Amino acid sequence: MHEQSTPDEEHQDPPGVDDATIEAVGRLTEALETVERARGHLYSFHQLSGEADFKIGDAVDQLRAAGHTELADSLSRRIVGRNVLPGRWTFQVVEEYDDGYWQPLRDAEREVRDELVEGRRHLAESQLKEERRTHGHPGHARRP
Repeated sequence: MHEQSTPDEEHQDPPGVDDATIEAVGRLTEALETVERARGHLYSFHQLSGEADFKIGDAVDQLRAAGHTELADSLSRRIVGRNVLPGRWTFQVVEEYDDGYWQPLRDAEREVRDELVEGRRHLAESQLKEERRTHGHPGHARRP
């Protein structure tokens, strides 16, 4: 099968766009990708905290069943359902992060791409692929 001579159009630099612009847009996208990873960790924090709260609730029930009513009551009052930050459960932390940081960055990154590179994604990576792949070698094709 003959290899295509250029990357697919959505991964070609738009006419007249210089490498410095491609690099700057790529760096902003890289920052967004890092924030996406941070957001994933925040969701892990959210789910793990909820899972722990239910396990603590189970321990309270087990302590009570084992006759340790005072300890069970104390643990239940002090810890079960407790805010992780003042006035906030983790779902509220996630929502505030999403609304106050993640979504504005997503919007800004998209705006920059639309303005400077016709909305095209991963142009810096496409250039890097062309530099690093072994042209004409199996497993190194330019396109799927």
